[in-house]
Amino acid sequence: MYWKLQFNKNNQTHQMLISICYLILKGLLQTTSDGRTKLMDFLDEQCMCRLYEKFILEYFKKEHPEVKASASQIPWDTDDGYREMLPVMQSDITLKQRDRTLVIDAKYYAHTTQKQYDVNTLHSGNLYQILTCVKNLDTENTGNVSGMLLYAKTDELVLPNNNYIMGGFE
Repeated sequence: MYWKLQFNKNNQTHQMLISICYLILKGLLQTTSDGRTKLMDFLDEQCMCRLYEKFILEYFKKEHPEVKASASQIPWDTDDGYREMLPVMQSDITLKQRDRTLVIDAKYYAHTTQKQYDVNTLHSGNLYQILTCVKNLDTENTGNVSGMLLYAKTDELVLPNNNYIMGGFE
C-alpha cells in the first residue's frame, strides 16, 4: 500500500488519523489499553530516533509559535569561505527567538550514557557534534547561541541532566 502522502492546508487535519492507521496496519500498535508499552519493541532504533526528532520539532512549532523552530543546515565557518568536500551540518531542531538561538540535538538511545571503569559519561561524539554546531553558528562570537543534547528518558538509574559552559558557549 502507498503511504507517501502529501499534506496541505486542505487535508492536514487528517494527518494524525492517517498516521495512526498506518501504525495499525503495519502492526506497530501493540495495544489500545492503558499501559507502559504502546509501540512494538521491534521498531529499529534509527526509525524511533527520527520519530523522536520530528516529534520535538513539531511540538515546538505547534505549542510555541513565538519561537521559530526548524531543522536547519548550519554552514561551516571557514576563514576563506572554501567549503568543498565538507559534510552537511544539519541540526535536528533549531529554535530562534529574537537574537537568541538554541540548537537541539535529539538523541534516542537505549543507554544514554557510556560506562567505562564503573563511571558513566556522555558519548564524546555527541558533545563534539553539538559544540561544532554552536561554534559554527555563532560566527561573531556573541554568545547568543547555545546547544542542548536532549536524550529520550530511559529506565536507567543514571540520567544526564547537566549544564556546561565550554569556550563561552552554554
